[in-house]
Amino acid sequence: MSEPIISVSGLRGIVGESLTPQVAARYVAAFAQTLRPGNSAGPVVVSRDGRANGPQIVEGVFAGLAHANRPILYADVASTPTLGVLVRHQHAAGGIQVSASHNPAEYNGLKLFSAEGRVIPAEAGKQVLATYRSAEWRADLAAGKHERLSSVTRDHRSLVAATIDGPRISRAKFNVLLDSNAGAGGLLGMELLASLGCEARCLGREPTGQFLHKPEPTAENLAGICQQVSAAGAGIGFCQDPDADRLAIIDEAGRYIGEEYTLALCVHHVLSQTPGPIVTNCATSRMTEDLAKKYGVPFYRSAVGEANVVDKMIDVGAVFGGEGNGGPIDPRVGVVRDSFVGMALVLDAMASRQKKVSELVAELPRYEIVKRTAKLSPEKLPAALDLIEKHFRDGRADRLDGLRLDWPDRWLIVRGSNTEPIVRAIAEAPTAVAAEDLVTATCSLIGRV
Repeated sequence: MSEPIISVSGLRGIVGESLTPQVAARYVAAFAQTLRPGNSAGPVVVSRDGRANGPQIVEGVFAGLAHANRPILYADVASTPTLGVLVRHQHAAGGIQVSASHNPAEYNGLKLFSAEGRVIPAEAGKQVLATYRSAEWRADLAAGKHERLSSVTRDHRSLVAATIDGPRISRAKFNVLLDSNAGAGGLLGMELLASLGCEARCLGREPTGQFLHKPEPTAENLAGICQQVSAAGAGIGFCQDPDADRLAIIDEAGRYIGEEYTLALCVHHVLSQTPGPIVTNCATSRMTEDLAKKYGVPFYRSAVGEANVVDKMIDVGAVFGGEGNGGPIDPRVGVVRDSFVGMALVLDAMASRQKKVSELVAELPRYEIVKRTAKLSPEKLPAALDLIEKHFRDGRADRLDGLRLDWPDRWLIVRGSNTEPIVRAIAEAPTAVAAEDLVTATCSLIGRV
């Protein structure tokens, strides 16, 4: 049996193949060993994203925590950002979300949370991985006793509501189509929209895991949802991934706006009210950096990965941050990517400005992003990056995460994969042709290594 794909903050794999209840139990037992010792340190909160194979992985999670003598609070189906809120409000030692995020239905995984209600940082993740690989699972899958949580979404909804003008949104009476795609987002999503006076309809509200379309909220996967937004006469469409930490937006004409614009729309609205430092990862659109310059606030980049963004946000006292994959992070709610934060802030921006979402998008800086992958063995990556930097010697180079090159109106980043023998090249420029030229030349250089 192959090993699951493991990152610094969790793992994922195909259930029944690389991921089994036994693997989950062993990994969770390793995580539990890294937490503060003793029951007095608090319980561990567990939730899942609604996938049909979730209960069997939860069984393994319970067994791993029982093996470590950890009290368990079970939220059942809840979004990843909701888990972060629950961990804090329950004064827990940590949390575990059973989710494979945007991966296909046959996958599942585990996301690990610290007592601060955030995805665990890199150093803690390395400790978990070392413990997991050094120890063998010798216990049976004994059912772990757990306490079932009630009112799972209440505190999260209250925190989101406190960041916006609810009565103003209610007066606008927005017509909203929410695509939760049979994941965890429909539960809180519809509660939030109803509380804001929206006329809302949800596709895939029940968290069955029987996805209505491929789960990653990309333009290709959401083509059918775009048509439904237009046909329904909705003022906006919100599309979540299965664990609801990412959000893509469709405008009133049924046009896919995309995940990069989610963060930019939120940052624009937040900075218009509360200026302060902004953080994104180094593969996120320049729109957010341009907005920071417009408002005269500090802008920072982190390495790719939610944990890295959060580390930097905490370090600089950011008022907002996130990733260009549709993951806004509002520290007033929690330091977790949060689709509900995105929904609320975009509706608040529409209500306060009395504009359609397409009109808000038109006010943002306009760039085009092109992404491509190329095969390359990891040992050849340093030579490839050196060759690319030498070729594009007029660009300002940064080795924070792979190689990033910046010009006044465009940028290129080249990063190796942690799980596959490939590199990813991403370029952003004022036109798609200019961005395409950058990645084409980059892939050609990689082919020469």
